[in-house]
Amino acid sequence: MFRSSLKTLSAGALLLVGLLTILPSGPAAAQDGAMQISWEVRNRFRLFREERDFLLHVENARNRSILAAEQSLELQSEGRGWARNMVNRLCIDLQGRVNQPCTRDNVKENYITPIDHPVTVRLTGAVPVGATCAWSFDDGDGPQASTFDCAEPINLRVRYGKQTVATVDVSAGSDPTQRVQTEIQVRDIFVAGLGDSIASGEGNPDRPLALSDEGFCFRSYLGTAGAQYYRPSRHGFKGGRACEAPDTLANWQRYSALWFNAPCHRSLYSYQTRTALALAVRYTHIAVTYLPLACTGASIGDGLLGSQRARECPPGKTGVCNTSVTAQVAELREAVTAAKKRQPDRTLDLVLLSVGANDVYFSGLVADVIVDTATERTLFRRSGVMASVDDSRDALQRELPQNFVKLREALKPLVGGDLSHVVYVSYANPALADGGAPCRGGRAGFDIHPAFNADPQRRARVSSFVDTEFLPQLKGLATCTRGALCRDPEADRMTFVDAHQAAFADHGFCAHSGNDPEFDRSCFAENGQSFNPDIVSAASQPMLCGRGASEYRAYLPRARWIRDANDSYFAAMTYPQGLPAASQPTDIHDATWGVLSAVYGGAVHPSAEGHAAMADAALPAASAVLGLDAVPPNVTRGFLPQLLPSAQQ
Repeated sequence: MFRSSLKTLSAGALLLVGLLTILPSGPAAAQDGAMQISWEVRNRFRLFREERDFLLHVENARNRSILAAEQSLELQSEGRGWARNMVNRLCIDLQGRVNQPCTRDNVKENYITPIDHPVTVRLTGAVPVGATCAWSFDDGDGPQASTFDCAEPINLRVRYGKQTVATVDVSAGSDPTQRVQTEIQVRDIFVAGLGDSIASGEGNPDRPLALSDEGFCFRSYLGTAGAQYYRPSRHGFKGGRACEAPDTLANWQRYSALWFNAPCHRSLYSYQTRTALALAVRYTHIAVTYLPLACTGASIGDGLLGSQRARECPPGKTGVCNTSVTAQVAELREAVTAAKKRQPDRTLDLVLLSVGANDVYFSGLVADVIVDTATERTLFRRSGVMASVDDSRDALQRELPQNFVKLREALKPLVGGDLSHVVYVSYANPALADGGAPCRGGRAGFDIHPAFNADPQRRARVSSFVDTEFLPQLKGLATCTRGALCRDPEADRMTFVDAHQAAFADHGFCAHSGNDPEFDRSCFAENGQSFNPDIVSAASQPMLCGRGASEYRAYLPRARWIRDANDSYFAAMTYPQGLPAASQPTDIHDATWGVLSAVYGGAVHPSAEGHAAMADAALPAASAVLGLDAVPPNVTRGFLPQLLPSAQQ
């Protein structure tokens, strides 16, 4: 059944005499200038409720990589980010709930199991000027017909899972009527995103924090005269900015950064979203139904197979923070089961996956590298926040292989037993720059907190462990090599992606360029002295460069594709409410908030550019798994003899 505004053709206009000639479609047909029926799915990234959002990406993707498109969009938005408005126009709400139904371009649709898709059909090629087109669309329930000028496109909805035969009879003056025919069948691809903070897009809030040019006081763990320091405040916050003037967390949170999903810090900038979106942009005969489930902080045990703690809670009317997030695999299984009840042939076509870093305590390794002062190191070591390379190596050898076995067994039924439909996208080493040479270390980019300093020796140990042990072992686990525990290596082998790692080697957290944003070059000092140490003057002017922090733009092209701690604070300044009760700070100026707000918004995570580069690497693998580059079906075209006079009336 079609939903369209087609005018009905007269019975005589459908009278056909003669035989049709069958000719191939594709490049040869296009080159000879012959007429063809071209069609494409409209607004085919189904997460977007409004077509204008999809078309913005289509326009910026023309003849560009995903990275180049991201850079173009960053410049268009003047660094404020393209997602800042789209985040409120999605088929999934900010709590992660799928809107059922979702109203897309004024039509209510079931998001996971659509019954039809909007398409636009055109006649292209050597179309005679002023020709009239008699269109017919038949999906087996009888043709729907209409006549238009051949220059006009036809908009209609075609049924999910059914082939529609499109036929057009082209009349131009005394010339013989020509018929062109093709088959329309939309392939709706169901894509799920699973994994940890790299998968969710941590570091890239959809609407970044708006900073104030005034300072905000944090306490330090040190009980000395230097026990307070000021950093930029949140724009709009009118509460107490001095350490002696406490305020409520609820008031402070009203001015937070906005995430596609705050409990998991899911972002539209994530490589998983960008890969799914790129599939829809590139392939015009498909629709993409994307279900993002990745969650920052997730490990295989706590996150994918079991529940985990939320990162933070968005401000709400109830004031209640649900600190638990449902296991990703369980949520995906529920969605697939519900879909099959409505459409038995509905399958999960592709899973994008990045996980394993938290299984080997990677955030603890980062803390070990950047926390430098003795007091903080002692406190964090006692609380389990810091980890050593030996701790991570032990987990890599003892725990991660067994966790991967459990993950495979959980995923196989969801992808029909073929794990090649799981595209595992590996991590990049964040501490490399200048052709793969290790970053030198120091306070540059990490002076947002007085206790931070990227120690060169500790950084070198972690970087070496990542390159020579962690990343190779991950590849073995995903591809059933290096002695990985796989019952059936052929069926258990995931599709593995690591082509982006070479590009990241020049774009680590210490990379700089003369083309970096002017604010960064002026205000983030390479000597690690970016902020005013005088607590009196810093209350009104926390930046030593004399400029306002409100000038910072999270989404401008930079040499570094890894967010440093300064970026993390300036873009997100996260207060993680999902902490255990014993770890909750006493007030918003607490020393714990000072540390956490500098790192929990995405320090040492890819920027939007980094995620785009990862999506560029993942897209060919996803396309190959889905078989999207197969030859399109044939087009039928030919001439019809002049219709009998009685049939032309």
